Amino acid sequence: MPSAKPFTFICGADDFLVQRAGRARYETLAAEITDEFSRETISGYVGNVGEVEEAVNRFREAVQTVSMFGGRRLVWLKDVNFLADTVTGRAESTLKLVEDLQLILAENDPEQVAILITASPIDRRRAFPKWCEKHGEFELCGADGDRAGEALAGVILQEAKTLGVEFGDGALELLLARVGANTRLLIEETHKLSTAIGERKVIEEQDVAELTPNVAEGDFFEVADLFFKGDLKGTLGALDRHFFSGGDSRPVIASLQNRNRLLLQVKALTTAQLATIGPRGLGSLDKAKGELARYFAGADEKSSYNVFSQNPWYLGKLAGGTLPSLARLIDNQHEFVTAFAELIERPDQQQDVMREMVVRCLAK
Repeated sequence: MPSAKPFTFICGADDFLVQRAGRARYETLAAEITDEFSRETISGYVGNVGEVEEAVNRFREAVQTVSMFGGRRLVWLKDVNFLADTVTGRAESTLKLVEDLQLILAENDPEQVAILITASPIDRRRAFPKWCEKHGEFELCGADGDRAGEALAGVILQEAKTLGVEFGDGALELLLARVGANTRLLIEETHKLSTAIGERKVIEEQDVAELTPNVAEGDFFEVADLFFKGDLKGTLGALDRHFFSGGDSRPVIASLQNRNRLLLQVKALTTAQLATIGPRGLGSLDKAKGELARYFAGADEKSSYNVFSQNPWYLGKLAGGTLPSLARLIDNQHEFVTAFAELIERPDQQQDVMREMVVRCLAK
């Protein structure tokens, strides 16, 4: 049966989730509208205001076109990106065109045309998304801010359930830490792990450790994780394994520095009571960003220099248990600089330099 609402609007910050949900909804609608000549897909992915106008005009024409055989039509405005907080999205001409788009949607007869719109990213502070939520079939994929990590975990848990498997203690957290906030890759890794465990049906932390590569910020997880847990023996063992397999010291020390910089910022935020560490990761990060983001001007891309560019769930995983003291983290940074200078002077003794640095940091 045709929907009573004049359109369906699917949006979110994660383009992969939006695309997947949009494809599923399109296939459901297409099953009802079997004439392929009555189905039309229009790209809403634009690079400037001129392209926004072209996309809206094409969409209007598609909605107003009468079906050749008199049946119901299906129009999908796909991959819309001009509803985001961008230069194009904020332009006065774009805002006027969005008003035109709203008028088209409001006047649509769902008995004649099924309309599907998928948009990512999107600025939900604007009037248009709020209007869509009130007047259309509205679906928000994922979540923003402090709940983004929780939503991402929920997606992976649902995928695992669909595959007939579940995650054991620590396995999901490790998967998120190693892969980062890449939904597509997380789902692919979940499928790979599900196949690898065979009949066991439970993905254990050790499975993730053995089968999932470290792709989040190129982090050498084992050395860094053991180091920041204060495990001297474990860290030395991880270093031995790294160098035994022909590894180099540079990525290891870079990984330690990157994580230490993030933990310095997390420690400062928690000490100032601007953020808290909880089961959902680092909480109140959006609030802290509102107060402090001006100090990171020009650093919008994901970077260990900018704590606000990180996933709150990931930050909570890094902080884990008890955070080192601020003095310890500062001392770590000094030791990393010292070790870097020694590596330049003793390039043939990289393993020794790294072991000595670890002992100085953790044996105190």
